[in-house]
Amino acid sequence: MQIPLQITIRGMPASEALETHIREKAMKLHEFFDHIMSCRVVVEMPHKHRHQGRQYTVHIDIGVAGSEIAVNRDHDEDVYVALRDAFDIAKRQLEEYARRLHDHHAKQHEARRKDES
Repeated sequence: MQIPLQITIRGMPASEALETHIREKAMKLHEFFDHIMSCRVVVEMPHKHRHQGRQYTVHIDIGVAGSEIAVNRDHDEDVYVALRDAFDIAKRQLEEYARRLHDHHAKQHEARRKDES
């Protein structure tokens, strides 16, 4: 399944390598939860402060049935590290969401079986 993906890059030049990296990371999320409805990734480099190096910010919003998973991650110096960390957090949140969803459905099924007895 193709995840509807929206990529926005602000405050820095967009590159095909960066966008390809983001697409690959987003597609891997499908391995952890296959009912992703949308994924928005915003990578930005806010205005530079004179005494600091580059600061990258990554925002990921993942739409799933009945909910949204949001991740925000900052990292100095390396946009790829910021992306890796943000997608790792998103993966863990998707796994937790899938686990809660599974537990909820299992409890409903168990309750129905008791009612039928």
